[in-house]
Amino acid sequence: MSRVMASRTRLRPLWGMTPGLDISLLWRQHLLLMNFTEHVRIPAIILAALVGTALRAESQSSDTHPPLNLTYPPAHRDATVDTYFGVKVPAPYQWMEDLDSPAVKEWVEQENDLTFSCLDKIPIRGWIKERLTRLWNYARESTPDQVEGGRIFFSKNSGLQNQSVVYVQNSPEAAARELLDPNALSPNGSIALLGYEPSPHGVYLAYNLSQGGSDWLTIHVRDVATGKDLPDTIRWVKFSGVAWTEDGKGFFYSRYPAPPPGKAISEQVIHQKLYYHRLGTEQSSDTLIYQRPDLPEWIVGGSVSEDGRYLFIYLENGTAPQNELFYVDLGDPQHPSVSNAVRPLYTKNDAQYSVVGHEGGTLFIQTTLDAPKGRIVAASFEEPAPAHWRVLVPEGEGVIQGAAMAGGRILVDYEVIAKSRLSLFSTNGNSEGRIALPTLGSVAGISARNDSQTVYYGFTSFLYPASVYRRNLQDGQTSVFFEPRLDFDPSPYEVKQVFYPSKDGTMIPMFLVARKHLERDGNNPTILYGYGGFDITITPGFNPMLPVWLESGGVYAVANLRGGGTYGEEWHQAGMLGNKQNVFDDFAWAAKYLIAQKFTSSRRLGIQGYSNGGLLIGASITQHPELFGAAYAGAGVLDMLRYQRFSGGALWAPEYGASNNEKAFHWLYAYSPLANLKKGTCYPPTIITTADHDDRVVPSHSYKFTAALQHDQGCDNPVIIRVETKTSHGYMPTDKRIAQTADVLAFEAYNLGVNEPPEAHRAGAPR
Repeated sequence: MSRVMASRTRLRPLWGMTPGLDISLLWRQHLLLMNFTEHVRIPAIILAALVGTALRAESQSSDTHPPLNLTYPPAHRDATVDTYFGVKVPAPYQWMEDLDSPAVKEWVEQENDLTFSCLDKIPIRGWIKERLTRLWNYARESTPDQVEGGRIFFSKNSGLQNQSVVYVQNSPEAAARELLDPNALSPNGSIALLGYEPSPHGVYLAYNLSQGGSDWLTIHVRDVATGKDLPDTIRWVKFSGVAWTEDGKGFFYSRYPAPPPGKAISEQVIHQKLYYHRLGTEQSSDTLIYQRPDLPEWIVGGSVSEDGRYLFIYLENGTAPQNELFYVDLGDPQHPSVSNAVRPLYTKNDAQYSVVGHEGGTLFIQTTLDAPKGRIVAASFEEPAPAHWRVLVPEGEGVIQGAAMAGGRILVDYEVIAKSRLSLFSTNGNSEGRIALPTLGSVAGISARNDSQTVYYGFTSFLYPASVYRRNLQDGQTSVFFEPRLDFDPSPYEVKQVFYPSKDGTMIPMFLVARKHLERDGNNPTILYGYGGFDITITPGFNPMLPVWLESGGVYAVANLRGGGTYGEEWHQAGMLGNKQNVFDDFAWAAKYLIAQKFTSSRRLGIQGYSNGGLLIGASITQHPELFGAAYAGAGVLDMLRYQRFSGGALWAPEYGASNNEKAFHWLYAYSPLANLKKGTCYPPTIITTADHDDRVVPSHSYKFTAALQHDQGCDNPVIIRVETKTSHGYMPTDKRIAQTADVLAFEAYNLGVNEPPEAHRAGAPR
């Protein structure tokens, strides 16, 4: 397994460049699950007519809950106006971009007070938090990392620990030993462990710490035998991991210049450089490996081949789906020459190029060149041009999400309409069959090595948390390495995948999770989740929130919108840049399908999205406020005209476009949630969350949108914001994650008419 440092394009993990996903969706499992595919083709014009009739009927129906009667804290509106290509755009809340100003801090404090006083009035909130806590309290383990010699590293959480603990085993059969407990560093979780990488033979563990989950990392090194840290400390690392050299004496990493004092959250990050750190030396003496001062906003990262012979360098324009690829021949892996020349492989920035591995002078490359869903080719260092390629794994039905060398074979992780499939191929391209997966679901984390016949992989679905499996490639036997147990019976529920027409007739896939034999009377409280961007597919994954919602009689829907990666790069491009409106249409028509098919009604339909999905929610309620009964926008990108000015926002310009380009300005202005609120409109009940130290999607997005939405709200529907501290965009300790998840679910449940616990969970009910 290549020791991936940072930017293996499209391979999990996402390593922090994109605005982000709800990471609670990433836990995986294995048990059988009732599922089937239902193809329903309703013409979009008929769908719209059916929904229009339903909405008119609903407008005459009574409320599903008592009003909360809120009085919002005052938020000053000034006369600031920005001008873009002759268009004047009022920006009365731009002062909220100064995150350290006393006025902003006072407003946030008052808003939090209002929010929690509002949440305190919701009768079902206590039960939701209690049930969610019990469901969260189950042991879970990560897919283990294998190193040479058979030693494995993995993380484990006993249930309610704020962070998972890192363990090491000298062999798969040996007893596990605790190596690093981040809970001992900060019992409240304010110091976050955000990744680790063992050295080739497992002598050392490089691990990343962050204050409050910030994207800014500090790398430390621990001696595995003694459990003591070395003095090595590497600072100002962001969007990077660690790639060790084979001798175990040092590693490659990427970092930025230190930001000005007090500006670490909001300062735009530019000029990332690739370095090599040798253990026992000061960071100031690290060797500069590669930089591109002509491309200040681009990302540079690298990985080391499994045998330690080559360093591969990836250069990417932010979150763009293409990259350039270079390499360094390090020579003798036990005495690597890290200062050897950087040589080009693919420099046209015309596709994805990701090294799967190599055998001698033959490279195995995953690429989207002339294959939007991906293919794997054999190339050579001497003649790497595509004209000399040999296709090993052609483009097929599924989208290739990743590939790894495994026991002299190539293991390919496909997604087929958002469902995982694992297949094996020889290095000559011959198919060696599939690794059977338990059911409809998602592979999460693959650990494989070319010198090992053992493969570990995680698997999950909506109704089952992550199990870890071990596959012996020699005899083809699969065994359970880890299986969780929790207080939930999934048998009454099922998962379906349906297809519905969007506004332009494009068929969009959507997962539905609900009780079997659900009565379609239009009265089921329903949550619709979406993301729609950055070539990211929302695949089946367990979230402890789901059982709570299902037990409450709810339906859960996940729409795989354009802009994601469900059908490959063409699907992604159909929802990016000037095509972004397709994403919002796909989501609105998902809602219309659910209403027309009588799964729910608008007053019973809640929507959720996080980060780029928060943008989706903001655009949805500004474009179709009448369609939803409640909305949740988590850490959303809500001011599309200024996002690129802060932190890593400029990295998303290849996805969105930026307002300093006239053509891009006009499409951004047309849908930017902040710019499209209208005074006097009745917007649905809305809860917004952010973290005051989110340095990926800075909290000023949420602040400005909340203030504007509260000002413009034309009815009694509540608009509240919940601002967390000592957390960040993708990180939250367990206790705070449970509390926030419970609050969001309680708010939506209450506004969708769920006012009391299910009968089986009421006080005195038999259990």
